[in-house]
Amino acid sequence: MAFSRYVALGDSFTEGVGDPDPTRPNGLRGWADRVAEVLAAKEPDFGYANLAIRGRKLDAILREQVEPALALEPDLVTLYAGANDIVRPKVDLDALAEEYDVAVGKLAASGARIVLFTAFDPGSGGIYAPIRGRFALYNEHVRSIADRHGATIADSWRVAQRLPYDVAAHDPRLWDVDRMHLGPAGHQVTAMMVLDALGVEHDLEPLPLPDLPTLTRRERLRADAAWARGYLAPWIQRRLTGRSSGDLVEPKFPTIGRVVSPGGE
Repeated sequence: MAFSRYVALGDSFTEGVGDPDPTRPNGLRGWADRVAEVLAAKEPDFGYANLAIRGRKLDAILREQVEPALALEPDLVTLYAGANDIVRPKVDLDALAEEYDVAVGKLAASGARIVLFTAFDPGSGGIYAPIRGRFALYNEHVRSIADRHGATIADSWRVAQRLPYDVAAHDPRLWDVDRMHLGPAGHQVTAMMVLDALGVEHDLEPLPLPDLPTLTRRERLRADAAWARGYLAPWIQRRLTGRSSGDLVEPKFPTIGRVVSPGGE
């Protein structure tokens, strides 16, 4: 399976937050860059654009990114939108799905291969456990939309069944210290998942995971308190003031261009 023009759409997940690389725009690599690197090695004239911006809700992603993506005439589009809506206090998932369906229809009508994502299973513990049902309902909408438009599913919810590690998808070693974004190991797993869903052969290997530290109850509480001060409180403050972490952020790769592998390969 060969692609020559790949455009990635979405929010922080697709921008690559949690996978730092100071040599790249926005200081990030991420799973989409990793996918593009593999595809570029297979196609000499391959081009890649990444329009994703952190903090964007579904409506903004579709309004700001779909038409520019179509103008780039891609033959492959990845789209993940809705996570920042799901975690809000109130959300109408049925209305979001209707809007999502229209946008995916436009993208599919271009003839490009479309890849959609289910959300990761947050598990029965942790900060997202109380809204686990929202993630599950969102995923059913995504599966239905994919069926209607012939899109490919990159199934994050079920990825734990195929993880190259003996861990759950919500294992903290796959995630950034902010507990909201994938870390490098998680981005690598996602890149592998996308390539596998596309039927693209690759030689990506899972990144090594450190041993989980054994913490006492007091140490866990101290770590949770530090996380709440450093990450949760600022997130809540932005929600209350109507600000977004992406307000001053530009897309990493707004136009189709070459992608360079680490080390300049």
